[in-house]
Amino acid sequence: MASNWTERISAFCCSPSGFLLGTHPDAFLAELLRELRDDRASYGVKVLLLSPLCEYPTLLCSSESVGEETALDLMSVFTQCPPRSSQFRCHLLVALTSVLVCSSCVSNRSRASLDFIDLLLQISQDTSDLHGDGTQRCSRATACDCLCEIEASCPGLLSQRLELLAGLRQQETSWLHQAYAGLQILVLRNAVYQLTKQTGAGAAHLKALLDGNTSVAWEADQEAFHMDTKDSAIQSSLILGPMGRVPTLHTGPDCKELRSVLSSLLEDSYLLTPLCQAALFHRLTEVVAMVPGIPPTIFRAQLLRLLGTNEVCLLHVTLLMKCAFTDSLFSAEDEAFLLKRLVVLSQHPLLSTPEKLFYMDCILHFPENRPISCGDSDEALPVLLTPQLASALLPTVFNDSATLLARLHLQALVFLEEGEEEGRGLAYIYDHLTALLHIVDRGGSRDIVVTFFRAAFLFLFYFQHVEGYSARLSEQLCQLYLQHTQLAPHILNLVDNTLERLPECNWALGLLQGLQRVITTAPLGQVTLGDLSCHLKVLARVAEEGKISQRSTLGFLSAVITQSSSLLCTSGDWRMGNGVLGVCRRVLLHPSLDSLLIPLADILQHLTCYYDDTDIQDHARLYYTLLTTLSREKLSVVLAQSAAEGGGQVKKRTLSCVMAESEGLTNILTVHQTEQPVFQLTEALSGLQQEMENLQLSQDEGDKALESYRAQFSESGFASQIMLKYHLTHTEPHDPRFEQIFSICLHFSLTDDHYEQLLDISVPCLFRQRPPPVVQLTLKPRRPYPTTIHVSAVFTSKDGLTWHTTMPDVHVEFQQAFLPLPVPLSWSRASRRDVFEGLWDEFCSEMGDCIISLFCCQLREAALKALVEKHFLPFLVSDLSQEDKVRVLLFLPPRSHVLLKISSEEDATQFNMATDTRQLLPHMNSYLLTVTSSQDESVR
Repeated sequence: MASNWTERISAFCCSPSGFLLGTHPDAFLAELLRELRDDRASYGVKVLLLSPLCEYPTLLCSSESVGEETALDLMSVFTQCPPRSSQFRCHLLVALTSVLVCSSCVSNRSRASLDFIDLLLQISQDTSDLHGDGTQRCSRATACDCLCEIEASCPGLLSQRLELLAGLRQQETSWLHQAYAGLQILVLRNAVYQLTKQTGAGAAHLKALLDGNTSVAWEADQEAFHMDTKDSAIQSSLILGPMGRVPTLHTGPDCKELRSVLSSLLEDSYLLTPLCQAALFHRLTEVVAMVPGIPPTIFRAQLLRLLGTNEVCLLHVTLLMKCAFTDSLFSAEDEAFLLKRLVVLSQHPLLSTPEKLFYMDCILHFPENRPISCGDSDEALPVLLTPQLASALLPTVFNDSATLLARLHLQALVFLEEGEEEGRGLAYIYDHLTALLHIVDRGGSRDIVVTFFRAAFLFLFYFQHVEGYSARLSEQLCQLYLQHTQLAPHILNLVDNTLERLPECNWALGLLQGLQRVITTAPLGQVTLGDLSCHLKVLARVAEEGKISQRSTLGFLSAVITQSSSLLCTSGDWRMGNGVLGVCRRVLLHPSLDSLLIPLADILQHLTCYYDDTDIQDHARLYYTLLTTLSREKLSVVLAQSAAEGGGQVKKRTLSCVMAESEGLTNILTVHQTEQPVFQLTEALSGLQQEMENLQLSQDEGDKALESYRAQFSESGFASQIMLKYHLTHTEPHDPRFEQIFSICLHFSLTDDHYEQLLDISVPCLFRQRPPPVVQLTLKPRRPYPTTIHVSAVFTSKDGLTWHTTMPDVHVEFQQAFLPLPVPLSWSRASRRDVFEGLWDEFCSEMGDCIISLFCCQLREAALKALVEKHFLPFLVSDLSQEDKVRVLLFLPPRSHVLLKISSEEDATQFNMATDTRQLLPHMNSYLLTVTSSQDESVR
């Protein structure tokens, strides 16, 4: 059993939605809860069973009612679990929290959630094993974490328990003191935020909140403190946004109670780990920011310790405090010290690279006492960061890539701020950039290459207006490319990013012109095929710029393909030929195409005649035809359209546009899309839709009825299909264009894997004036569950146009899969009943997947008889007039059965059910509930 559950839980966690396609979530959840209540299962298996509830509670508990019932079951299991099973009890608490939070029970204050909170508080106060083995402390720690999760998901829920939480923190002497402190400050922060949202709230309300009496029934009071949990401010940090938007609580200077609570928390803060201290200070900063009656100087005693810390998290929260309080807490000396400390830490040799990068980022976002900016998050230099102080962070070639770029970024901002565009600072940066270029030229690693081009972009981003340096960089990049043509992707990426970020800068166009010049003037005898491939990529990018002349590019291409020493055409290399065509294609779109017509035509004609690759010849011929037959405007439209289609069937579509200028021919060759559905499938009410198979068994089988019935399933495809008939009718309102339609092809798409794929169905015609044709769907179930089928159709209208339409979905209900017992018509009622009784006995043994169930309702005798005649008459295996119990046998392809014994008792009508496929039971219950409710209403 344990191994079976291990496999099932593993399958569920790998693909929860796929796993639940084979079973109903309610059924799987019921199995989990039943196994959790089983005393025979080990606690190791039970911990495994809780993982779906912890990780995927919304899938299994889709509604609040299901979540509450599940929580009650889990709390019952927790009550029966002995205290020594600490690990399982902790997992139970986590699972309960997940279920109640994710099913909205907590946010709606359901009874189960309130009982669970009481349970968590009881566990948190249980100090019975102070000198024991610590098992109870694990449960208390978990309970505290669960309370934090509940308070975070529903802020303000524990606001009436502040006094209790403060007492727990002060009394605790173990490591749990840290968890209680975190819980207390979270609840306090949310409670103060609550009060800021209430009109007229002040010091008296805050005092009442801090001195609340937990003996009073607090559930009713929660309505007064109910908070909109969709408020983004309560879910996020208040001090990370503009401080002017922080809500305030006007309490006046008298806040002794709150000051006492905050002082107590601050005095004990040194006992916490650095991460917990950071979280505590963050929440405390939010509280003080919301209550002007508490001066920020309350943190002054802790400030010395925070300024001297080497913990990243504590330094970060110190900067957050500085952002919130500026000179109300930090003096000018503090500010200068903190900035110098950040500079020192940014270059400290014992710190890791991520830490040093973090400190550099803090410098660029340093919160100043007298900020010049408007408080936005853009990078800016602090006023106190002088060039002399920043000189300690000058980049060197020995820095790693990230550090080098970060320092270069910082120095560029420093030199811009000080106006040293032409001074020593800019000269140093350019010399540094040149040093990187020399390393790349001498065969630097890929990391160095990427770093150099990123550094070049940073330099251009800040100093592209300094023409002397930018022009020199362009020349050096052209020479670098000529020596290392494999750098073409990096250079083109630099060009594209510069044009995107600096659209008014002409540097990128100048670099492209320089690259074109060095490529077209280089001796062809020294150009290898590898160099040529890179040259073609660069020239194709150059041809995209309308301001750059392409005459030298075409001269270069003509020389490459026509010179006697070139093996390009005779080699027939498809990639190289495609590169040449790529340049030609972009020249076809160039604004100066009229002046380039003859050299471009010569190149395309030469490729058509001499290039040793059929595909390249065909494309060259196509481009030549376009060039010589279409105007420049039409040529641009055709090539732009083919590029937008991603190259699929470009040649075919383009030739169609060249050969067929007629709009009428284009319409005929196009499949049009209707705006609304034109027709639909409506169910044909024809009674029992399944045609029974005429098998060879033609005589009464007597005692061997069940055995003979079972033997039929050995035949391939026996009783495995369902025939459903529909009318194909027009929809309303009707469109006059579709009064008469022809050659209809219906296409069906399944939304799940319960049924085999359906074949397309052809209907000759559909006329509004004639009776609707009948369409027969042949469904072959894998599992006889309800399903939805998407339907679309392609048809021809009377004007000869082809249309595609999306039709309304076809919904296959559960009862449409019901079939009578699949036996020959010659079988007697007694033989059919023998099959029924034999199957019933098998199912009641509860072997395999078999299960029995009971459905009860209130029906009068006349209503019951009418229900059986209306819904179950084709499936009866007993005489309706002679027996007390009505026996109904429902066969559901491919091999499922549902057996019913229907009887009227004194207090209710009973439907005893037995099935060999337990997954059908929820669907059967829903069906019975529907038909009995409708029958009872009709009788009334």
